[in-house]
Amino acid sequence: MDITQHLFNNAPFMLTLTMGSFLLGTYIYKKSKISLLHPCIISMICIISFLKVFDIPYETYAEGSAFINFMLGPAVVSLGVLLYDQMKYLKGNVLSILTAVSVGSVIGVISVVILGRLFGLDSSLIVSMEPKSVTTPIALGISESYGGITSLTAVTVVICGMFGAVFGPKVLSVIGIKSPVAQGLSIGAASHGLGTARAMEIGAVEGAISGLSIGLMGVMTSVAVPVVHWFIENIF
Repeated sequence: MDITQHLFNNAPFMLTLTMGSFLLGTYIYKKSKISLLHPCIISMICIISFLKVFDIPYETYAEGSAFINFMLGPAVVSLGVLLYDQMKYLKGNVLSILTAVSVGSVIGVISVVILGRLFGLDSSLIVSMEPKSVTTPIALGISESYGGITSLTAVTVVICGMFGAVFGPKVLSVIGIKSPVAQGLSIGAASHGLGTARAMEIGAVEGAISGLSIGLMGVMTSVAVPVVHWFIENIF
């Protein structure tokens, strides 16, 4: 076995690489206060560069860091604790929240289909990008069910999340959205876990509602994708 593979082809090293890169990104972000230097962006650059320099296959990295992927589920569920502490903000807003997430999930799927067809993309590519705004485990399940490319889905979800985390709060500020509930809902619906991490930095209410939005968006998108597919196949 090559010395590089012998040193790096193991789970402890991959976990150390991932967490070390994120901690470095967090340090840089806190020192610079620059949105574009978000910890996820820095850690992604570090990990990709390392894998390329030492010619380590992505499959090796994915296998070694599988524990982190497994913890995505419990991490999302744990957001319910924050939501419980902010339950008073849900009173009188339940219908508005459900309506907003439902419309957002449908528009999110339809927009991918329309743009994909306009640019002449293959159906597998379109399906891969449809669940772009939901958390990774749900997005991969939806993509795989309809013949999508799961690796492309994962990349699309990450890019969407980073874009929302970096630019989401600024966009909301420019268009005058000041309600903590509306901010948390929109950030969570558009950019899932990465956006929620950013929402938590803004405030407890924003973070809690964003966490709720992740779960609702996953459910609504799981329903919206087959409905949109049926509509396209039978109407167009």
